[in-house]
Formats: sequence, structure tokens, C-alpha cells
Amino acid sequence: MQDTAHKGRLATTTGAQPCSSLTDEAYAALEERIVTLEMTPGSDVSEQALCQEIGLGRTPVREALQRLAREGLVAIMPRKGIRVTETDPIRQLLVLEVRREVERLLSRTAAARASEDQRAALREIADGMENAAETRDDRAFMRLDRAMNLLVISAAHNEYAAGAMRLINGQSRRFWYQHYRQAADLPLCARLHAAQARAIAAGNEVAAAAELDRLIDYTEAFTRATAR
Repeated sequence: MQDTAHKGRLATTTGAQPCSSLTDEAYAALEERIVTLEMTPGSDVSEQALCQEIGLGRTPVREALQRLAREGLVAIMPRKGIRVTETDPIRQLLVLEVRREVERLLSRTAAARASEDQRAALREIADGMENAAETRDDRAFMRLDRAMNLLVISAAHNEYAAGAMRLINGQSRRFWYQHYRQAADLPLCARLHAAQARAIAAGNEVAAAAELDRLIDYTEAFTRATAR
């Protein structure tokens, strides 16, 4: 697993952490809890309890919940509280239809437009993914996946594609974490991410799109396997 200093350098270069505001901090904490199932799908939670759990005030937590609601990870029910949404393979396959097209575009444009610092960060993420594959470290994989998503979005410089990806990244990561012990190959998935990151870092637009297609092909097969 990466040491603390290495994680700090990676976080700084990718833009995933440190958070730029208390709302970002609240969002990152709650999003990770949702996608790693610490907040169980279908469960009800209170805003006050979440404030106490993550140690932040009501305003940033409320704003984070509104963002999570836009992404479909929670449902805010007036006068009833907050419910963590559920998912299923059919919905996830619909998510993947969109993800393939949008992320292929982002992969190509990031390969063309990334700065040297961003390319270095992508190579660092690829190294981390390969380490996660060897150690089967699911939390490291999840955090690197989120960091890579954010970095590719930033490098692509397309706010419209970025907006679409932000709506579905959490959905994909949660579904994977929910079912990977049942049907997924974590080392293979991590290596596929690493290959995509290296292709983007190398500036190879064709390879970046091809590696993304390989990743989505695998993810679709995994999703279908969960329904058996």
C-alpha cells in the first residue's frame, strides 16, 4: 500500500484532495461512505447524524447531500430525511451505455490536452493501480479510481462531458464495490485502469480510447454476471 507521503503527493497532483472547501470535504467523506457501502443502499440517515459522524457543520453537509442527490446516490425526502438509493444490474448497464461514449471522448481529449504535471500524475496513478492489483487492496483501488476520474475530467477541458461523467462516476464505483467479491477480478480491473492511465499519459489518443473500451467491455461482463 502507498505510504502517507506518497498519498499526499498523489492527492495534490490529481486534485482529489485536499478538498478546496468544507462542502468538498463533506462530499468526499459521504461519497466514499456510500460507494463503499458503509452507508447501506436503502437505509435512512439523518442530516444531524451525518454532521456528527464526519465532524462538519450542517451547511457543508447539506450542500454535499444536494450534490449526492443530483448524482442519484441519495434521495432527499422533505420532512422525512435522507435515503441512500439502491441500484441493480439493469440500471448499471444503462449507466455504462452513457459512460462508454462520454469516457471515450474524455480519454481521447485528455490524451491530447493533459499538462506534463497531469501526465506525471496519471503515471503515478497507474503505478498505484498496479500495486493495488498485486495487494488486492480494494480501498486503495477505489481511491485511485476516483482520483483518476477527476484527473481525466480536468485534463480533458470539456465542461459538458465533465458534467455528464460526474453524474455517473459514483454510481459505477458503488456498483462495482457492492458486487466485486461476487463476480469481479480486482487485479484485472486495476490493471485495465492502469493501462488506460498510461495510454492517456503517453498522449496516444487511439490507445486511450481502445483501453477505455477494454475496461468498459470488462465492466459490462462483470455487471451481467451479477444478475445470474
